[in-house]
Amino acid sequence: MSTTVRATSINTIEQPINKTLLLIITAVIIILMVDPSAIDVVVSAVSEAYLAVSTFVAATLLLFFSIEKLFKFDLSVVLARSGRWQVLLASALGALPGCGGAIIVVTRYVSGNLSFGSLLATLTATMGDAAFLLIAKEPATGLFIIAISFIVGALTGLITDLIHGPDFMRPKYEEKIKGVQSTKVLTGNRGLSIKLLDRFWMFLVIPGIAMGFALAFQYDLDALLGFESVNSPATIWGFVGGALCFSMWALPRIFTQIPTRRVHDEGVIGRTISDTNFVTGWVVIAFLMFELTVHFADFDLSTVFAPMAAFTPLIAILIGFLPGCGPQMLITTMYLSGFIPLSAQIGNAISNDGDALFPAIAMAPKAAIVATIYSALPALIVAYSWYFLVENS
Repeated sequence: MSTTVRATSINTIEQPINKTLLLIITAVIIILMVDPSAIDVVVSAVSEAYLAVSTFVAATLLLFFSIEKLFKFDLSVVLARSGRWQVLLASALGALPGCGGAIIVVTRYVSGNLSFGSLLATLTATMGDAAFLLIAKEPATGLFIIAISFIVGALTGLITDLIHGPDFMRPKYEEKIKGVQSTKVLTGNRGLSIKLLDRFWMFLVIPGIAMGFALAFQYDLDALLGFESVNSPATIWGFVGGALCFSMWALPRIFTQIPTRRVHDEGVIGRTISDTNFVTGWVVIAFLMFELTVHFADFDLSTVFAPMAAFTPLIAILIGFLPGCGPQMLITTMYLSGFIPLSAQIGNAISNDGDALFPAIAMAPKAAIVATIYSALPALIVAYSWYFLVENS
């Protein structure tokens, strides 16, 4: 198969995202034209996404990438040489906030270095970028779900390898070559890269991190920093930062002629900017969908879900089958707002594969589908165990 064909197949997967982004942006513009009062809702949602989530993500990634560079270790190499510990390590990588660890496992699986149990472990353990949102808002709950996801992922992977054997659905030679080459195509575009924008991004995020920590400790920064002519400086700062992150992430996915950053050109700062923008994009979309729905519907969403509480974990698990982080961000936002129970959040965290499902579908579609189906069983068991034993005991 030629590189052109491979690129086309992967772009086919990414194309709906481009159309969806354009549709979302158009819808928000129309809403603001029809109802200018929604401007405050949009500004508040984007600002909260940036100050409560993006700054936390940026600080975490900056620290992680700096340590990685300082000690010069490569997770993919460590994983390939892990031997009998590969399932546990794959689950641990999947449990890391974000999709990076899980994507590493997917690429190593397609290269023929890992068992199907390792692939299943990482896809079961990963919560995707929704983990950043949950940790930023409820750190204890976030760490608790990450721990559960790691344990469930490891057990599921080990049991699967025990039943099927280590060579079950292991990629053949042709699939290995396709996977290695497809990975290069998948990781090529990392978002808008203009040096001036990168510097402005850093100018905003450094004080933004301080603001994020202050807000986490319940300080009203607008009241503390505001003055007569500007009474909401923190909100404005957050909105500008969030709008910049979203634009740098979304615009190259809509307008392909915009200059983009390449993976092999990135240093610590470049990787931090790219990955933070990616997370911010989905967080902003989830926040806007939720806040605008509440604004226009003018009803309590809890009254919608209360009558079907027993089915809420099942619905969240089914939504977890959808590739990408957008639907999972929405589930986490609804949990944090009190509209769905923790059991639903747990079920979604175990069943969802985040953005790691995109390269899995592109490079090993059969394994991706089987792994998604297999992850439903532990998701149902754990979610409904929590529902009946804790929430309805």
